[in-house]
Amino acid sequence: MPEMSTDNQALPPAPITEPGNYVIDLTGPGSHTLVRKAGVGSLSIGPKELKQPAELLVAADERMNWSVFEPFATPAGSPWPRYLRYTGGDTGFLEWAEQRPIEEMSWTPVLPEAAELDASRADIYGLNITMSLQSGGLLRMKLPEKLYRLSLSGDLTRFSASGHLPDYLALVPDTSRRKSDAPYQLPDLGMLREVTTLALNSPPLGQPVSLAGLEQFPNLESLSLWGSFCDLDALARLTGLTSLELRFMPELDGLPSLEAWPLLDQFIAFNVEEAGGKRLRQQMKARAKVRPWDKYASVSQLRKLEWWVSEYGRPFSAWPKRLAKLANEAYDAAEAAMAEARNLEEAEAAITAFTLRFNSLKGVETSEREDLGEAVWQLSQSEHQIGQPITEELAQGWFDAARDY
Repeated sequence: MPEMSTDNQALPPAPITEPGNYVIDLTGPGSHTLVRKAGVGSLSIGPKELKQPAELLVAADERMNWSVFEPFATPAGSPWPRYLRYTGGDTGFLEWAEQRPIEEMSWTPVLPEAAELDASRADIYGLNITMSLQSGGLLRMKLPEKLYRLSLSGDLTRFSASGHLPDYLALVPDTSRRKSDAPYQLPDLGMLREVTTLALNSPPLGQPVSLAGLEQFPNLESLSLWGSFCDLDALARLTGLTSLELRFMPELDGLPSLEAWPLLDQFIAFNVEEAGGKRLRQQMKARAKVRPWDKYASVSQLRKLEWWVSEYGRPFSAWPKRLAKLANEAYDAAEAAMAEARNLEEAEAAITAFTLRFNSLKGVETSEREDLGEAVWQLSQSEHQIGQPITEELAQGWFDAARDY
């Protein structure tokens, strides 16, 4: 039974609703101290190698006693934590969830090989699965019968579902940062093709996702798009849509007229490119004169190209604010120097100076190094007066020669 870490007195009878420090037997007797804070309903578990440290550090291959959380509850009496984030290979939470409901489970599998799991009896309302490079092989899962929302991120080709069809499916495929890369094609999603509600996300200025792949969803009634897409004309074939949401989309070329969806009752366009947004406003008003919108219709936050570049054009958006400011200042200086470069030597000097700015910066890990490498590529493609293109290999060589991170 867990104990209070402050005075080693036995825990009060369940449910435990108060904040405090509790010693729990997660991977062995007294193995971890759970710090519960007031008003926080989430808990993260994972290995120490994570970029954002988990609250409870557990090696990816360690097994856990998930039942140690059963005494804990919210002040309203529902199970706590409400939201669990776990990176690792212990699938015991599925069996645990047969006895204790999980409101939201975010799982990044770390498995040595392919796995087949029966989660049909697990009481999970929302399940988020991220198939990362460490996820192992193909993950086949019989979905929980009580599952409402399923979210899949990363390499979508390595997940296969059977059993219960979720009411809501969200897809966040692993795309590149390069807008110039060939469009991402959605894989065959098997039984998930039968869902009626779908959300599809991608970075606004990254590799576009082809919407031609939506033909595999014949029953779609509600569609939400967020980010960069191409083949928007394919949406005209989704004639059964009653709800369509477009968010943070810098390009609307090829988007069908709203008349393409005769059953549409709800339409939202938020943070979209200016010219396309103006057309949508006109169409929305014209449609309202013929048939009023039963639910909701809005087109707002129309954005010029400059806004997209400043908000999403550089790879520092996920950095802490202070570090992002330093990175953007260094980028501005390098971009100005590149604009004046008349030969490869001057271009190399600009990129080298940019790279050296981060040699003394603490906390440059793998993800930040990749961000800086992407920034170097962007700089190499910016305007200059050299008279010949700068290859990615050449710019990367300058970057590697100057960095010590």
